[in-house]
Amino acid sequence: MDLSGLLADHWRIASALPPLIGVVTHELRGEPAPALAPAAGRSERDRAPARLALRLTYTQALQDAGAIAVVLPTHGHTQADIEPLLDRLDGLLFSGGPDLDPATYGQLPHPELGPDVDRVADEYELALLRAATARNLPLLAICRGMQALNVARGGTLHQHLPDITALEHRQTHDAFETAHEVIAERGSLLGRHRRLEVNTLHHQAIDRLGQGLEVVARAPDGIVEAVTDPSLRFCLGVQWHAELLTHRREQARLIEALVAAGSAAPALRLAA
Repeated sequence: MDLSGLLADHWRIASALPPLIGVVTHELRGEPAPALAPAAGRSERDRAPARLALRLTYTQALQDAGAIAVVLPTHGHTQADIEPLLDRLDGLLFSGGPDLDPATYGQLPHPELGPDVDRVADEYELALLRAATARNLPLLAICRGMQALNVARGGTLHQHLPDITALEHRQTHDAFETAHEVIAERGSLLGRHRRLEVNTLHHQAIDRLGQGLEVVARAPDGIVEAVTDPSLRFCLGVQWHAELLTHRREQARLIEALVAAGSAAPALRLAA
């Protein structure tokens, strides 16, 4: 089904039962002092749980598109909750955030690796991505989320783009304004637009492409800006922050398309 047909079905269904979309966040801020007492099986990391720092632009964008949004931190406490969690969700949005630990894709850290790297939380997020893919659960991966999607498929990352390109991929002006264009493949999930104006807030990007993914948009310097897995119901990764650009119709449609894909599951429950 093309994007227009998917959106048409979405608005017909969403008024009856909005889909529940999980916003997966790695926006965690460490707490040095323990908050919990020592206990059997409780690690030092678990005793000092991080604070959430997710900006709610993601949940607002999903709500505007007709979904119910729920925030899912990549806590890393245990992966045993992943399958029961996915049983309750109709789709996932993997948000932006700090750099992945390069050990997750077999590399040593670059000197410019960002702060707040958390291998334990990374492994939880990667496991969540693999489980969602196995279920064919609709997912949209934004910025770091797209990078995690690639790593979950066995891909690697460029750890510091200034090493390989002169194009500025980390804008300093307002994030709701665009910075450069991307060239999209016709007929992809990005819709009918061949050229899209996007914002850019990253210093890492896809290097070796992960298994099953296809590149559907690049920046003028060749950096990968969007990927998809055409074998799945809806799987799209974008390097830009579409949730900050929903005042632009072509960007709002990306969020709406995720919600539309997620609407199929509540429609089936409604009919049961």
